[in-house]
Amino acid sequence: MPVGLKHNSTTQWTPIPVAIIGNGPSGICLSYLLSGYTPYVKDGAVHPNPILQRKLEESPRSPLTLQDLEYLSEGLEGRSHSPAALLFDSLLRPDTDFEGDVDSVLTWKLEPQNAITHVVLGRDPPGGAWNAIEGSMITLSRGDWMGLPDLSFKDWTRIKRRKLRNDRSTAGDILNYYQYYVKNKGLEDNFISGTTVTSVVKIDKHALNGHENEKQYEDSTEDNSIFQVNGYFEDEFGAQQNFSLHAEKVVIATGTYDSPSWLGIQGEELPFISHQISALEEAIKTKLVHPHSDPVLIVGAGLTAADAILLAHHYNIPVIHAFRRRVNDPALIFNQLPQVMYPEYHKVHQMMKEQSVFQDSPYQGYLSLPQHHVTSFHGDKKCTFKDKHGQCKVFNVSMALVLIGSNPNLSFLPDNGTNLAVDPELPVTSKRNPLDIDPFTYECTQEKGLYAVGPLAGDYFVRFVQGGALAVASSLIKLRKRPP
Repeated sequence: MPVGLKHNSTTQWTPIPVAIIGNGPSGICLSYLLSGYTPYVKDGAVHPNPILQRKLEESPRSPLTLQDLEYLSEGLEGRSHSPAALLFDSLLRPDTDFEGDVDSVLTWKLEPQNAITHVVLGRDPPGGAWNAIEGSMITLSRGDWMGLPDLSFKDWTRIKRRKLRNDRSTAGDILNYYQYYVKNKGLEDNFISGTTVTSVVKIDKHALNGHENEKQYEDSTEDNSIFQVNGYFEDEFGAQQNFSLHAEKVVIATGTYDSPSWLGIQGEELPFISHQISALEEAIKTKLVHPHSDPVLIVGAGLTAADAILLAHHYNIPVIHAFRRRVNDPALIFNQLPQVMYPEYHKVHQMMKEQSVFQDSPYQGYLSLPQHHVTSFHGDKKCTFKDKHGQCKVFNVSMALVLIGSNPNLSFLPDNGTNLAVDPELPVTSKRNPLDIDPFTYECTQEKGLYAVGPLAGDYFVRFVQGGALAVASSLIKLRKRPP
């Protein structure tokens, strides 16, 4: 049984202060901040933003977690809509968007007396969704933007003698860095891997000896309630074991990659259809697809679809690439990436512009179908398409990958968490309908004691999810120090 978990039981036991669901970069960063590692402004440090510098000088001996994040972040601008994210990123990587090389103005002190007991629950080893990404894939963000506090990714690459490619790294190195970070910072005892959370409910604090007073959390009051986190894990014999723990606060850090989006068309459940790039990796490994097989159909025009195209192209596997947008659509991600920094994605974009048949294409074995959508899949591995004129086309394929994005899996929350979203009438999505949170504490506005960080709160990139972790840690630390 994983350390820190108990079988479902009526035995009363003391709840933990914080349970974090999700062990990706957000969960790792938050665990670091809750473990007593405290950020201070370095003596003599000068931030390139003069307004922020003046504010920092007002409380030079106060840890960042006890300062007014709203005041410090006022007026900051950048590539995130979150003021807390902009603040923390600006302190960790001053001037980075302008190719500056200014060192972090923060220093870190380990103050065990300020640590808050917590557990981090995750299905995979530390690293979250990075465990599921093919290791040779090159990250979209620059390598130094993937780093966590007090151990930059650049320093890790020196320790491990790794090299960056166009200032970017492989997904495998990023995963190894996160797992090294957890060990190096002594966070391992906080992490419980191999766990799946199935429900988060609030119960009356006085009902810890039984379950008859359980209620859906939105009907509970903050003063006399506590969270019950239920789930399961596999024991050493492969048998599923249930667990239940109680926590005063719960932080959701599960990301958005758990539930791939579907087209919702006829035949999409057939066995040759997949919604994850890992299926292509496995098919290549087992030689289910090869240079002489029917083409692999790839549906989608995002970076995951591009990664699949690059993977297939590397093994000379023929590809049919269908997507709904125009190639020159400004909203297409490829039209927003600098060519020098992202040459492989620029190559995919060039391939997408070719609309000829296989034998005439300069890109051997690749067929681009812009402004096409799949209307049905068939058991004989045929796919039917419609183009922008409504004309139908049918192709034989060896397998199909539908890579059109993903949605968070919040099935452990009532109504899949929609009642917590900005628009409670729509499903939760990171870009269009994230969870509604306080921007300076990341506490859900509809449920006190429940927090959300990372993509669920609208922060997509690793460099910015850390600001959410700072906001949560600051909130919890301030609550702890509040006079009774």
